[in-house]
Amino acid sequence: MAKKLILCDCLGSQKIDANTLASVTGLQCDKTLSDACGSQIETTAKAIEDGDVMVACQQQARLFSELAEEVGASAPAFVDIRDRAGWTAKGQEPTPKMAALLAEATLSRPAEKTLDIQSQGACLVIGGTEAALKAADDLSSALAVTLLLPEATDTDVLGDFETVAGHLHRAEGTLGQFSLRIDAFQNVIAGGRGTPTWTEPKDGALSECDIILDLSGGQPLFPAPEKRDGYLRAAPGSVPAVADAVLQASQMVGTFEKPLYVRLEEPLCAHSRAEKPACTKCLDICPTGAITSAGEHVAIDPLICAGCGACSALCPSGAITYDAPPVGTLFNRLHTLASTYRNAGGSAPRLLLHDDYFGAEMISLAARYGRGLPADVIPLSVSALAGFGHAEMLAALATGFAQVDILLAPKTERGVIEDEVALAIAVCGTSAIRLLDISDPDALSDALYDTSVADPVAEPVLPIGTRRQVTRLAAKALQPDAEILPLPAAAPYGAIVVDQDACTLCLSCVSLCPSGALGDNPDNPQLRFQEDACLQCGLCSNICPEKAISLTPQLDLTDAAFTQKVLHEEEPFACVECGSLFGVKSTVERITEKLAGNHAMFSSPETIRMIQMCDNCRVQAQYHSDNNPFASKDRPRVRTTDDYLSKRKDH
Repeated sequence: MAKKLILCDCLGSQKIDANTLASVTGLQCDKTLSDACGSQIETTAKAIEDGDVMVACQQQARLFSELAEEVGASAPAFVDIRDRAGWTAKGQEPTPKMAALLAEATLSRPAEKTLDIQSQGACLVIGGTEAALKAADDLSSALAVTLLLPEATDTDVLGDFETVAGHLHRAEGTLGQFSLRIDAFQNVIAGGRGTPTWTEPKDGALSECDIILDLSGGQPLFPAPEKRDGYLRAAPGSVPAVADAVLQASQMVGTFEKPLYVRLEEPLCAHSRAEKPACTKCLDICPTGAITSAGEHVAIDPLICAGCGACSALCPSGAITYDAPPVGTLFNRLHTLASTYRNAGGSAPRLLLHDDYFGAEMISLAARYGRGLPADVIPLSVSALAGFGHAEMLAALATGFAQVDILLAPKTERGVIEDEVALAIAVCGTSAIRLLDISDPDALSDALYDTSVADPVAEPVLPIGTRRQVTRLAAKALQPDAEILPLPAAAPYGAIVVDQDACTLCLSCVSLCPSGALGDNPDNPQLRFQEDACLQCGLCSNICPEKAISLTPQLDLTDAAFTQKVLHEEEPFACVECGSLFGVKSTVERITEKLAGNHAMFSSPETIRMIQMCDNCRVQAQYHSDNNPFASKDRPRVRTTDDYLSKRKDH
């Protein structure tokens, strides 16, 4: 049986076509209410009591959840079609967008993967101001507080907390497991009259705590401090900021669920090979320092990761993927929104990507007090804007969206998104992707209403596969006649160029290529390349002893990208002894020319000739030469019993 949909036109303030919504989405809708949270709340309660209900109102979600609890029913699902669709400018037809939002809300979401974090409430308060002293005193009733002063003081520090002095040299970790090193550490000596006395300063004192409240007013202890769980920081002179930080700290006791934002598949990582550097994109962009080098691959500390998603957007190999939810879920949401919009009578939808907080509030304010969103603009909320990379942007256009607008939040990692937009525009060949750096709801509406939109893709595609596969699929749909697309520098797609005059076919690049894009021919001296597999990680150019390899960022949309082509080949050398082929002719000749008469070990024709032999013949020639280094004296005769007996007779 289909899920029941509770619709309400909110006192007649929005137009709702229940029949069309039901037929397009497959949801069951008996009638449209007008005051579901007020005078018609009994009707709403009866529908919720019947179970399996979706309420098309987000504003009163708390009220309807409490109502479900009262009638003994499970909590209903919620979707907002009023602020995001119904409250729009006069003359706009919101039904196709409403249908799209309802269909997207019915999609199943994978369960969130989490990790439990334990906090016992051990709190370190840093600072020597009155604000720090008061914060330590306020928290001491709820937490085990230690106040760290910048230096020992003669003033009594009274309170139910421990007081120490010193310089915090190092702080590592996150909520529930901070580790600290304090230099010039001093303890108050208990007992005695008068002013407090302190122990002698000591460097290298080690300690641990669960929470850090930094009221020092200095530099933050961690990069991206607002993203570090358990680390609270406020300017000591700001009373509201300090009060808010104290309140947050008091609640950080117990067991917490930490989302596992990203997934790492180590074998796919192209970070390095044989201690030679390659891709470092995730290391360079991680704002919290959660990603570190671990040899041939990177390592991600899930407790420090704040889930910005930038690493997954930039990873060329797909070793790092966003997993909260997985990228396949996002592709499915995009396809559902675009296809349902068309099925409900719409023709050219636009996508407005925004975050769960700032963007959602901007849309709500624009709808309540202004023109709201245009009827063809479908909002999509994601938890990590920086994780919406070029593959996702191209997938949106390829599924049928005419334009993709990304509403930036104040704390969005903009550098990543700007680079990904540039890459996506290079692939799609249009300016149908743009960033909106707007903080005024009315200005947001104006920017969306005053935009001319091009036609969407003629034949929408279904985005399935990895991000690299979806990018290629989308590019072919958006530019069906294109063959090779030039891309910006540092793009994760491209070819390599080999200087044939410099290349000696040593094949060190082949042995270390992390993706297998470079290959050889076991029968002939050849360097082969498959462009579709190339990650542009740069390892081949980094390790080439002759500096013969350079990178060319591009996207080859022809079938030639899936085949191996020969970049460089030479004639093999024939062994002067047995005639078998080995090595490269030019290399053997070059070595012979450089060593003949110029090296003590190759001063005779016999030794020079060995250079031109295959492995087997070279060993044989060396063994039978006059100065064989493996030669030794004749083996002694084996002694027998008669030898021992004759020796005994002599004595």
